[in-house]
This record gives sequence, structure tokens and C-alpha cells, in this order.
Amino acid sequence: MIRYAILAGAMLAAAPAMAQDAPAAPQQANPAPTTPAPAPEPAMPAPADQAAPVAQPAPAAPQSTADKVAQVVEAQFPNYDADANGSLNKAEFGTWMASLRANDPAAKPGSAELKKWTEQAFAQTDTDKSKSVTKAELEAFLVKGQG
Repeated sequence: MIRYAILAGAMLAAAPAMAQDAPAAPQQANPAPTTPAPAPEPAMPAPADQAAPVAQPAPAAPQSTADKVAQVVEAQFPNYDADANGSLNKAEFGTWMASLRANDPAAKPGSAELKKWTEQAFAQTDTDKSKSVTKAELEAFLVKGQG
């Protein structure tokens, strides 16, 4: 349950940020008139026994859950790594988790329930027991929750 909440919140928080990554096309006040490109010359049709194969575009590979989680973590991690040391301590992790549950009426800021939930999530995520959570640990925790 915790993993689903973290993943859902991270994806919701990252969606607007990822949409802003695309550069806006420059606008011209008075674009110069363009001349149409000349029409290509018609090609000679191939004989019926030597028909050219029609090129089919390759279908886009679906993005895996692990890739989606990695993108969200990569995009959001620096926002919560206040000391920029590449890992989240318990307080930084708690800030991120509280923001994910900001719209959850059962998770009142500063409540004992939210604190207990955050501590449990931190303990499950910190697999090497280093008292900090790396990007890799967070990604593994979120992906494991989806499997």
C-alpha cells in the first residue's frame, strides 16, 4: 500500500514537471513567405514480380514500470535532497512522503499516524540500513511494490 501511494504521488508530482521539459517553439512576428517545394518526379513502377516492400514504422516499445519509476525518481529526487548529497535522510524522505499524502484527509500533517507511516516506509526503503535512501533504493522499493 505504501509503495502504491509513493508511486502514485511521485507520478502525479512529476507529470507537470515532465511536461515543462519540452522547449517551446520560437514564434516569429512576420514569417518570411516560403515557396512550395517542387513536386517529386514520379518513379517508374516496379514490375509486378519485383514489388518493393512497404516500409512499416517500428512500433514504439512500451515503457516499463521500472523506466517510469526511474524517470519520476530522477526528476523529483533533487527537489527533496536538501543537502544535495545524493541520498535522502529520514527528514528529507519524510518531507517527500508528506507531500505525496498532502491530499489524503487521513494523513494530517504532523499527526502520529503520518509519522508512523513515514517511518515504516523509510525502514522498508533503506535496504542497506545506512539511515539514508538512495535513488536506487527508492526505485527498487517502488518497482517491487508494482510487481
